[in-house]
Amino acid sequence: MVSALGIQLGIIGIYLVVALAIGLLAYRLTSRQAEDYYLAGRSIGTVVLLFTTFATLLSAFTFFGGPDLAFRAGPEWILVMGVMDGILFAILWYLIGYKQWLVGKAHGYVTLGEMLGDRFGSTRLRALVAGISLFWLFPYVMLQQMGAGEAIVGLTNGIVPYWAGAAGITVFMIAYVVLSGLRGVAWTDTLQGLFMLGVVWLAVGWVAAAAGGPAALSNALVTNKPEFVALGGGLYTPQFIISSAITIAFGVAMFPQINQRFFVAKSAKVLKRSFALWPVLVVLLFVPAFILGSWAAGLGISVPEGANVLPVLLNEYTPVWFAALVVAGAMAAMMSSSDSMLLSGSSYFTRDLYRPFVAPDASDAREAWVARLGVALFATLTFVASLFRPGTLIEVGDTAFGGFAQMALPVIVALYWTRTTRTGMFAGILGAQVFYLAHVFVPPVEVGGMAVLGATYLTWDYALWGMLLSLILTVGVSVITAAAPDENQYRFSEELRAD
Repeated sequence: MVSALGIQLGIIGIYLVVALAIGLLAYRLTSRQAEDYYLAGRSIGTVVLLFTTFATLLSAFTFFGGPDLAFRAGPEWILVMGVMDGILFAILWYLIGYKQWLVGKAHGYVTLGEMLGDRFGSTRLRALVAGISLFWLFPYVMLQQMGAGEAIVGLTNGIVPYWAGAAGITVFMIAYVVLSGLRGVAWTDTLQGLFMLGVVWLAVGWVAAAAGGPAALSNALVTNKPEFVALGGGLYTPQFIISSAITIAFGVAMFPQINQRFFVAKSAKVLKRSFALWPVLVVLLFVPAFILGSWAAGLGISVPEGANVLPVLLNEYTPVWFAALVVAGAMAAMMSSSDSMLLSGSSYFTRDLYRPFVAPDASDAREAWVARLGVALFATLTFVASLFRPGTLIEVGDTAFGGFAQMALPVIVALYWTRTTRTGMFAGILGAQVFYLAHVFVPPVEVGGMAVLGATYLTWDYALWGMLLSLILTVGVSVITAAAPDENQYRFSEELRAD
């Protein structure tokens, strides 16, 4: 057992060292200018942009939460993440991302808050967007630490405790982000994306061979989990599938680490190629990952409390070294999300809060050090919160997705409708956030048998109603209010050249 544990931890450790070496190389090539640290000088090409977005998005929510949900409820989660969100996010990448890239290229924006604050002449709006983003980023960084802790528990059968896995990834991602900046993050994301794709397909082939082949696995699923072979039912109502797909896709577009990717492409061609290839890449990873979770249910795998199904399944049907290799791939997914989140979060903190309100004349060098200190503090706080395990990976992730999704429609309106006003933006963003937060933190309330504050309204998730409210408030209040004198109504519609 000690030998097996040494192999498992050794493989994961080697992977971390390789990733850190790439970060050190990127540190030597990255200038001390903020734009180079945060956006790699807006010089990212197609392959790196595609894979850095891919690896940044694919977190513990996907690699561990997805198979866990497929294990408990059936494989239809593939429809939500693999097909519907693959297509929906590609559309949003064009709708929001291309326009945002044009605007960012023309005016040198680094963050979403900076872009909106300039358009509406408001440092308060800039701070509001940054504050909301950091608030919802907190649980999603915590999610990665929870995933790492649970992965180590499952891989080592509980020999290494949960807190050690969570602490390990926390220390690594602080060191890595402080050193590398976006250039290093993007390089390792490309490595990690390719690594994830390779090992998950190898895992499918290995488990299938060890369990008697696809036919035997299908028979086991039909025998032990007959409800899994029928489309829909149980958790997977049309309302659940559609609500989840919409809130996740729109939430992803507002994630700081994803939204900032809209600024970094070297050219319009790079951006367009990337979002065209996106659905293919998503399906190539999600399908095998979620199939493994469904197979585990059919095989009757027993998952210890506090562990994930994927490492337990692999320990049962593959050699020790290969199970550790796949978990290293999953750790890669978590690290590629965590490092990007911390880097983007630090840019939101320094560019939208620290500079405007604390030190407007701060040098780039000083800003960079404040950003690095912010990374260390934020990651430490999320680690402490992760020790309390406030929900499952899916529950924590879904809450964060919904919070970010509340900002998406006001941002789209602002990008395309010149009549949008500052007051309308405040109403749409704040109104939706208050509505959503009330539903997240206040238990359901009924008066006279009717839901005054419930999980759903007319069977649809409250997150969707919050998004609708944000649209109504943004448009409605903009119609009845006038633009302030310091607003630049045509900032996003003036002549914008692609190249």
